[in-house]
Amino acid sequence: MTTIPTVPLNDGTSLPELGFGTYLLNGDEGVDAVASAISVGYRLLDSAVNYENESEVGEAVRRSELDRDDLIVTTKVPGRDHGYEQTLASARASIGRLGLDRIDLYLIHWPNPSLDKYLETWRAMIRLREEGLVRSIGVSNFTEPMLTRLIDETGVTPAVNQVELHPYYPQASLRDFHIAHGIRTESWSPLARRSELLTEQAVQDVAAAHDVTPTQVVLRWHIQLRSTPIPKSAHAGRQRENADVFDFALTDAEVAALSGLERGRVRPDMDPNTHEEM
Repeated sequence: MTTIPTVPLNDGTSLPELGFGTYLLNGDEGVDAVASAISVGYRLLDSAVNYENESEVGEAVRRSELDRDDLIVTTKVPGRDHGYEQTLASARASIGRLGLDRIDLYLIHWPNPSLDKYLETWRAMIRLREEGLVRSIGVSNFTEPMLTRLIDETGVTPAVNQVELHPYYPQASLRDFHIAHGIRTESWSPLARRSELLTEQAVQDVAAAHDVTPTQVVLRWHIQLRSTPIPKSAHAGRQRENADVFDFALTDAEVAALSGLERGRVRPDMDPNTHEEM
């Protein structure tokens, strides 16, 4: 079993340096995949209302014999539940579907700026944390101005901002903002899925130099940028490969070479200033 190191969050809790994504892991196969990830050593599980698999994630947690405090279960408020009272109800519904006593990390899934309700949602999440129904609160797909608004209006800084991040889209400016404000970066689509990233010569060269796979190189790049990637795989062997990235390190030049692949989002239509999900 792999031991995944943790880093402290700004609220006094901690977060693994690598987590497990569960998007499209549904039904019995989804339960099996998440249970396998837990047995491999993953302790951060990323779900969402819109993934329609909270019950599967909760079942996998119950199947494990780990102490509940050893696992960090994430879920997210969907756009249709933005608003103060709606968020309170959405969180309780998520806890019910998970079948757990709390949510460990609760995120706003998308800011949905045309609704202009993410500030109300954030205030409700602060209350949920105060009541103990949620342990840590954060956001997903928020820009620097959106984060600044939350902080300025409430005095509460998100513990996490989960964003699209990979060598094609390294988001250096946003990551610098996160570091300056004590916000932990999480990376969704860390391998730039449905792209040719893993076949890039720069990635291949670094993999050969360290005798590791291209996937491991990219995940290690995330970790050295102080971001927590959340790769997904239903296959135990690949889960182990993805987690086996803590016994080697990239040089500064290698990190720079991967960051030099920057060309923008894999999905340009998913700009949080315009993209919205209900």
